[in-house]
Amino acid sequence: MTATTDVTEPETGSVQAPAADTARRGLALGRFRDLSLVPVILVLGLIGFIVSPAFLTADNLIGVAQQSTELSLLVLATALILIVGRMDLSLESTIGVAPVIAVWLVLPSSGGRFTGLGLLPEWTAVPLCLLTGVLIGAANGFLILKLRLNGFIVTLGGLTMLRGLQVALSEGQSIVDLPPSFTYLGKASWLGVPAAIWICAVLFALGGSALAWLRHGRALYAIGGNAEAARTAGIRVDRIVWVVLVLGSLLAAFAGILYSGHYGSVSATQGSGWIFQVFAATVIGGVSLNGGKGSVFGALTGVLTLQLVVNVMTLAGVPPLWNQFLNGAIIIVALIISRFASGEKQE
Repeated sequence: MTATTDVTEPETGSVQAPAADTARRGLALGRFRDLSLVPVILVLGLIGFIVSPAFLTADNLIGVAQQSTELSLLVLATALILIVGRMDLSLESTIGVAPVIAVWLVLPSSGGRFTGLGLLPEWTAVPLCLLTGVLIGAANGFLILKLRLNGFIVTLGGLTMLRGLQVALSEGQSIVDLPPSFTYLGKASWLGVPAAIWICAVLFALGGSALAWLRHGRALYAIGGNAEAARTAGIRVDRIVWVVLVLGSLLAAFAGILYSGHYGSVSATQGSGWIFQVFAATVIGGVSLNGGKGSVFGALTGVLTLQLVVNVMTLAGVPPLWNQFLNGAIIIVALIISRFASGEKQE
């Protein structure tokens, strides 16, 4: 702040030097955070190999990657939203309700097991699912940015409401016999690797490139760091935040398509409880809950770390009932490490 308020000519150089040093230290710390989980991943790989030689097989590693795809898209969405200084809890419900609404509109009733409308051709299922995600994000943006409602409460209410809509439309049961267009991406393989892995890799690359090199991408950090200062600098804060909220819900809806296609059905509880894993992966990946800090690569390493922990535990014969406890413990440890590694002073 002193660099902007001090206007004395002779002191300009002395003020700019510490500011430049601070910026360089912040950049170095940001890079450290991005890479901080890489040694952890390597250690987990070594432990996995010791626990079971099957860990390093291609089938197991590809399986871990594919199981990470849907979660990673939610983490990507959450990372972008947190960087811009906002929070969206409704992503957990969007991954389930968007596919349910889409198949409800295109599938006819089937022997009393599912009451669909069958109003539209089956090929429209994917566009309808994505459109649902866009509408959910737009509605959240309207309530938060135009009506100035608390974002946490709005998205918490959205999570509950959308979950109830999902259960009501699906009648509390899984919807099977999905349209082929809806299951293709979840089941297809390209060059021997599941298509979902390729798609997620491309989306993360695009997200990371946008944050690093595009003006609007870099604006997310400015808004998350200080929205009023960003607004003063000419950044259209509300418009960019709204776009990020819509993009986050769109990614969640697309994750729902991949998940439904992978398992060949849409469950009434699809996505339930995922928000805990999403925040665990995002936080340990170095994305700040206070906004303005973090990276897409760091978030991706958070996803891989969680999935590798679960995989190693499974190979070691540890009951899956411990997974939720472990995710919570990882969040707490990550917050403690972040608190002391950042060098921030407690006020």
